[in-house]
Amino acid sequence: MTFGFDLDLLRAFTAVVETGGFTRAAERVHRTQSTISQQIKKLETNLGHVLLIRDRATGSVRTTEEGELLMSYARRILSVSAEANEALGRSMPSPKTVRLGVPEDFAGRRMIDLLSGFARASPRTRLDTISGWSFELRRLLQAGEIDLALVKREPGDGACIAKWEERLVWIGDPLLAVGNDPVPLAVFPSGCIYRERVIRAVERSGKAWRIAYSSQGLMGVQAAVASGLGISLLPNDAVLPEHRLLHETDGFLPEPASELALITVAKKLDPALQDLVDYLLASLKAMKFT
Repeated sequence: MTFGFDLDLLRAFTAVVETGGFTRAAERVHRTQSTISQQIKKLETNLGHVLLIRDRATGSVRTTEEGELLMSYARRILSVSAEANEALGRSMPSPKTVRLGVPEDFAGRRMIDLLSGFARASPRTRLDTISGWSFELRRLLQAGEIDLALVKREPGDGACIAKWEERLVWIGDPLLAVGNDPVPLAVFPSGCIYRERVIRAVERSGKAWRIAYSSQGLMGVQAAVASGLGISLLPNDAVLPEHRLLHETDGFLPEPASELALITVAKKLDPALQDLVDYLLASLKAMKFT
């Protein structure tokens, strides 16, 4: 028996294999986990073979021998399909470009996976993404160089499309804050909300401070704190296993939450931009910042 391959089924299959699970595959192709499961089941029924073996205890997935064989063909089929669509679409109108700014400390793997999911879900929209500090993203937005931005800010700092609370925690070696020496700080560049919060909080406690380490990237600050170079204030989801949380008993009072906000200066969103907004709202809702 022969049949034509359903490209949607192949996309679901490759997403599961490449991400290692149904949950992340669903995020990549912007579908529900149950939809992905149904698509895999349908593909297996069509082929008459079990393609994936799922470990329910760990949630991990591995391919069977038939699944591994199909994977080699699936990549080629999807590649040829994309090539054909591109060749045939050259005479069609150019895709709409949407320009998105994301925070420097938020542009990690999870954001890349999220945006790649949008690219697959909206092939007729070209997504250009730039990462930077929130103050720079605001400037680019006002200058018309980007259409939409996710920014870190103080709660309620202006209008926005949507906002999410972001809990902040102190991390570092408590011994660095004792004695008469200035408190060494590991921070981001000037203009970053976390840097300003750290300095204001230390000054309120009556302690002197010094910048022991400054980094343009989150990984640098995380490494500096883990190595004992300084104390920092970071979002809860940026804390690593090797970090030590600091509390009031260590001399560090809790800081109020900051805010992640989706903003634009556009008075009206065109369809492509609205699609991106809807996608971000649905996807970010599932992420935890507290």
